[in-house]
Amino acid sequence: MTMAMARGSSLQYPERFYAAASYVGFDGSTSPTKALTSKFPKSSALLLYSLYQQASVGPCNIPEPSAWKIVEHSKWASWNQLGNMSSTEAMRLFVKILEEEDPGWYSRASYSVVEPVIDVQMNHNSKVEPVIENGNAYPETKTISTENGSQIGTQDKDVVVEGFGSVGVYDQWIAPPVSGQRPKARYEHGAAVVRDKLYIYGGNHNGRYLNDLHVLDLRSWTWSKIEAKAGVESPITSTPCAGHSLIPWGNKLLSIAGHTKDPSESIQVKVFDLQTATWSTLKTFGKAPVSRGGQSVNLVGTSLVIFGGQDAKRTLLNDLHILDLETMTWDEIDALGVPPSPRSDHTAVVHVERYLLIFGGGSHATCYNDLHVLDLQTMEWSRPTQLGEIPTPRAGHAGVTVGENWFIVGGGDNKSGVSETVVLNMSTLAWSVVTSVQGRIPIASEGLSLVVSSYDGEDVLVSFGGYNGRYNNEVYVLKPSHKSTLQSKIIENSIPDSVSAVHNATNATRDVESEFEAGHEGKIWEIVTDNADPTVCIFAKHKSKGDLISVLKAEKEELESSLSKEKLRTLQLKQELAEAESHNSDLYKELQSVRGQLASEQSRCFKLEVEVAELGQKLQTFGTLQKELELLQRQKAASEQAVLNAKHRQSSGGVWGWLAGAPTSQIGDDA
Repeated sequence: MTMAMARGSSLQYPERFYAAASYVGFDGSTSPTKALTSKFPKSSALLLYSLYQQASVGPCNIPEPSAWKIVEHSKWASWNQLGNMSSTEAMRLFVKILEEEDPGWYSRASYSVVEPVIDVQMNHNSKVEPVIENGNAYPETKTISTENGSQIGTQDKDVVVEGFGSVGVYDQWIAPPVSGQRPKARYEHGAAVVRDKLYIYGGNHNGRYLNDLHVLDLRSWTWSKIEAKAGVESPITSTPCAGHSLIPWGNKLLSIAGHTKDPSESIQVKVFDLQTATWSTLKTFGKAPVSRGGQSVNLVGTSLVIFGGQDAKRTLLNDLHILDLETMTWDEIDALGVPPSPRSDHTAVVHVERYLLIFGGGSHATCYNDLHVLDLQTMEWSRPTQLGEIPTPRAGHAGVTVGENWFIVGGGDNKSGVSETVVLNMSTLAWSVVTSVQGRIPIASEGLSLVVSSYDGEDVLVSFGGYNGRYNNEVYVLKPSHKSTLQSKIIENSIPDSVSAVHNATNATRDVESEFEAGHEGKIWEIVTDNADPTVCIFAKHKSKGDLISVLKAEKEELESSLSKEKLRTLQLKQELAEAESHNSDLYKELQSVRGQLASEQSRCFKLEVEVAELGQKLQTFGTLQKELELLQRQKAASEQAVLNAKHRQSSGGVWGWLAGAPTSQIGDDA
């Protein structure tokens, strides 16, 4: 950070805003419109005007000017599109845009002002450039300050070039010379950058959890150890842990979750105050998630978004929780769609303050290379199609963002470390390889940390630690080239349909340049507003005409390659379809044959049923005749028996008649 920017940062709001507004021409001495357009491109001037109006007057309540008054209507439209944005937010954005447009504004605005340096602002993406006046370049100065903000000394920027300035090559990992006592080798530690200082906390060494805190000054490349003090309100000692997440939060560091020797039931959030060097426990409300390690934690606005990890029982998780740092309240999110499978040691990032991207990670025996997207407005998961050179499955990798590019470093697949450093353009979802390392060096490790800092307007990736058969404590840096950090022309035109469809349906994106943008190819500003909770995301993209042509050519080649692949796939599908239709025709013929056989069998069956019915009738008639025959036979037998009985009585009638006293003549007659 230059002294000019340090001085600008020392002013608190609203004084800082008033100083910036006076510098750009809102001091009443000249016409603000003329002053703005004389110093800045028309698109930037329009945005500064609307932010000043929002900060000083409030939301736009004036009637809409006539459309034929192009300038007045454009100014009104730009101001009106800011909606109900708060005054403090408008002030912050006004100063941010000014610092990006004119990094040395404060030195030219107040040469005689000497103010204490209180380096509390963190702005990794600030463009620090030499002050140019009348064609002459004046080297800016660099301020080195202690943790409590007191100034140690001031050096010329050209003198302090022992750090990032010594990195002269691009897209190559280099081990810079460092001094001081290095931290113990480790992996699964936490890392965060605050004010050009890299903080390393905790981790795992030989299976033992650590709780030490070290800081690397990225300007002097000097290591030092921070001895924590006992706090006054809630004096605690830091708990040894690994697999936790370290998040910068103002002048504090938040250590979230992590594996410990004696795990608690729920996630603990520890706070380290960089000014007092004390630890404390963050008091939260609501149902905190179960304790875990290997999760991902991302700061979105004033909320922490936590996904996945592995609990103390080695159960893999894919739950989603949010901690609101304003209300300190936990909230478990039941998102729509299909979430990623349970995993740990993945990496996650937030794009345009709306989309949570999750890549890779692993289970107990499997590593992944899938990409999942969560829309933080609709809370719906999706799994978009990845383009380009899709990375191999991995876990334990690390990632940081530079603009709309997501750099992924290290990791492993349970067999070996990953040697490639890859980058994902989060607007096009296209992968590419930045560089590849040779041999077993710390970059090809699991559990390493990766942060991004900046020097002289250029972003630099800084890696520390990791495990690849041995524990490491080396520092490596990579300066991404312009080629690896090219951004797409317009974000909304590059986001795949799976993402942009939801984005366009639920979020109003307004172009604030209006008529001022015509004919200007410098910087494109986009403001994304939300009616319920206005949030402004500003994207600055510097592109020359040659860069734009190269980007379009690259996109054209990629589209042509994708088109040829799709044509080949279409041809294969047509062949498969023809084979399927031929097979279907054969099956149809066979079906018709079977149907004919079935009809013949049904006819034969009908004839047999008729014959069976006729035989049944005959059988019934036969039964009736059988019964009549039996009756006649019984009658015949009865008649024959009666005749026999009569003959028998006739033969013995004389004796029985005499005994009965019957007349002799009667007996004779009977005989």
